[in-house]
Formats: sequence, structure tokens, C-alpha cells
Amino acid sequence: MNAAISPAVVKPEHCSDEEWALRIRLAECYHLVDFFGWTETIFNHISARLPDAGHTYLVNPFGLNYTEVTPANLLKVDLEGNKVEPSPYDANPAGFALHSAIHGAREDIHCVIHTHTNPVSAVAQKKAGFSHDNFYGAQLYGRVGYHSFEGITLFAEEKSRMLASLGDKHILVLRNHGVAVGEMDIARTFFLLWTVQRAAEIQCHAGMIPGEDTPLAVEIGQKCADLTQMLIRDSGFAVKFFDAQVRKMRAARGALW
Repeated sequence: MNAAISPAVVKPEHCSDEEWALRIRLAECYHLVDFFGWTETIFNHISARLPDAGHTYLVNPFGLNYTEVTPANLLKVDLEGNKVEPSPYDANPAGFALHSAIHGAREDIHCVIHTHTNPVSAVAQKKAGFSHDNFYGAQLYGRVGYHSFEGITLFAEEKSRMLASLGDKHILVLRNHGVAVGEMDIARTFFLLWTVQRAAEIQCHAGMIPGEDTPLAVEIGQKCADLTQMLIRDSGFAVKFFDAQVRKMRAARGALW
């Protein structure tokens, strides 16, 4: 091996090209979440399902900052949170109930991101939840499920209730807590998270300004949501967005690992 190449970017012999590409993409996503300031120190999680029949997925090693995540140190775990390959790191048990529930039940979701930024957590605390009256909130119309707070998500018994709250949607507001978003790949999930974050930010700022909001009609909200889903799922829109943010991050930070 070339000594000038970091072991973090050298594909292990046992790793397929497909898995290694997924590892790189997921590590980039961790660094982007940090770059945008959406981290919660060493907590929270981003997971990506591996293309196998066993429903294994990749997740961050517990105890590392998001900037310390590399393609090589991501953990491969099963739906019970057991490591299926040796690693000196452990996974955060708080992530298993949420991530394994979604990965085990939703074949259309291959990536899940969980955050609780200040704006998202503030909206999650409000009984009304997300407003659909701002540009980004309108894009979430009909796409949000709500799950009542049951404490830190550690226990398998909560999985069925979380899945019932999510239904066929791709955004799950964990009331009094934060949000989880999931889509068919990492780029689309990141773009959905960005939209949710922007909706929450604008809603919080609008709430600080006196006066009534200008409401949007239901049919306008539905039209916005439908168009956004078409752009995300049926075009390269989200991939272009993700790649552009990675280029911006690399220009600012240089080598990521």
C-alpha cells in the first residue's frame, strides 16, 4: 500500500466496490451534517442500508465526532444492533430502535438521518408541529408523521408504534425531541433533511415577528409537495445538490479523512 495514502480511504480487500462507494457517500454525509452545524456533539445517527438480503446497515461509531467518521470506521450492524464485522468501536444503542425499525420495515427507505437542531426541536415541541405556510414548509405538506415522546428511544417495544406514526411518510417528527427523515438513498435523504431544517428555521423566525401569517391554500401545499417529490425521486436534482455541497465543504476544509 502507498504510505502516502491514508488507510481511511483505501478499500479493504473484503469490501465490495458497491459497499465501499456507499461508505464514502455516508461518511461525506456525516461531514456535511457537521459542516452545516446540525450535529449534537457525539450523539444522533445517520444510517445507510447495505444492498444485501440480511438488512444490515452502516452507522457511526459511538464516541466519535462526525468529523472523525471515515469510510473505513463506519460500523456494519444488523437489525438488532449487533456488529457483523469486528470493530474497536461500539454503536450508540439509542439509534437501534429508530433506525432498525425503519430499515426493517420500509423497503423504499435506504438512508435515515436523525437530528435535533434548535429549530427542529422547537417545532417538535409545539402541538401544531410543522406549518405549511412558508416556502419550505409547503414542500412538506402531507409528508410528515408525528410520534409522541416515550423517553429516549432505547427499547424495541417502541418500534411498532414509531412505524405506525410514520406510516407511508418519509418524515417522522419525534415530539418533544427531534426529527428523523428517510429516503431511497443518501443524497435524497440529505436534501429532505435540508428542506425540513429550512422549514423549521423560517417557522421559528416568523413566529418572532408580530402579526398574522399569510396562509397557503391546501391545494398549493399539495402542489408544492408533489413537485418536490418528483424532483427528488425522478431526477438527479438531489444528487446534484449533495455533490455541490460536498465540493463546497472540501473547498473550505480540504481533505475530509
